Amino acid sequence: MKTLASVVVGLGESEVREIEVPEVGSDGGWMRVEATGVCGSDVGAYLKRQGPDRILGHEVVGTVHQLGPDAERRWGLREGDRIMIEEYIPCGHCRLCRSGDARLCAETDTFAGGAGVIRFGSTGLDVAPGLWGGYSQYMYLHPNTMWHRVPESIPAHEVPLALPLSNGYEWAYREGGAAPGKAVIVIGPGQQGLGAVVAAKEAGASLVIVAGLTKDKGRLEMGERLGADRTVDVEQQSLVEVVRELTNGEMADVVVDVAAGNEQTLASGIDCLHMRGTMVCAVGEPTPTVNMGAMRARMLTLKGVRGHSYRAVDWAIDYLAHGRLPYREITAPALALSEVDAAIRRTGTSDVIHVSVDPWT
Repeated sequence: MKTLASVVVGLGESEVREIEVPEVGSDGGWMRVEATGVCGSDVGAYLKRQGPDRILGHEVVGTVHQLGPDAERRWGLREGDRIMIEEYIPCGHCRLCRSGDARLCAETDTFAGGAGVIRFGSTGLDVAPGLWGGYSQYMYLHPNTMWHRVPESIPAHEVPLALPLSNGYEWAYREGGAAPGKAVIVIGPGQQGLGAVVAAKEAGASLVIVAGLTKDKGRLEMGERLGADRTVDVEQQSLVEVVRELTNGEMADVVVDVAAGNEQTLASGIDCLHMRGTMVCAVGEPTPTVNMGAMRARMLTLKGVRGHSYRAVDWAIDYLAHGRLPYREITAPALALSEVDAAIRRTGTSDVIHVSVDPWT
């Protein structure tokens, strides 16, 4: 069996190749890819970070095509089952894996920089069997694959939205503590920031504000359609003053920074918080200055976050299955393998929030 795949061959360069699909091993399998979403991280990986020839794409939904007997027994899956995979390939037995933090396992943690780290959507063709990314018709299922069942009712090109949604759920709700009666500020109206807006409203937050730049006008408007009570163009208005006005001076309980994690966004976020508020940073520059005087005086909590838990993805898939999201306004029509370059570059602009790749068109 052979597969067509879009392979990154240089900085900002890709080509469609025909690649041999090896025989399935006893403990692994093959997925027939239906669609793969373009994550914001794909933009940086493609345009800014040189690496080996590789197949990008980790927001992947498809059907089980082949399974080895050991994998079938261990996973409880059958050929034809519809699943979504996560990019993480953890060991499955360390303390972090068993505590729900599998994304931090040394075997999948790119931040730890350990030797031999592999992930879906970033590992090179030189690591057997090579088919690690979703911009391909077929994709390898590693023995330690983290997967989720997906209802047939969700259109293929909309399923990948579950991952940015799950990040928003993890950061705004599980880490930030969004809850009924709380005021939540989201800085950055990208895929994951909008996911945080959805999660905060679903958690019952009484006030949700999403902030962005003038160029983000369309994304800010989408934030309103997803439930945000107010949007703020920080180039035209003071976010702190808007929060003060809307909360009668009480300020916010939670701020989620999905924009920059630099001195400007940190300072603005901290100024928006009231006593014992929580600042959640999903991005961050190496050495930003933090006003520790304000942190201490108001007993604030500063949290660094990345990725999502398994539970968060299950929530996001269930949310999509119930059709409460205006899908067609968020994700553009799927593009072909030959258009992966365009799909990634479009996602890096302000007028496209999310787009998927259909490897069979």
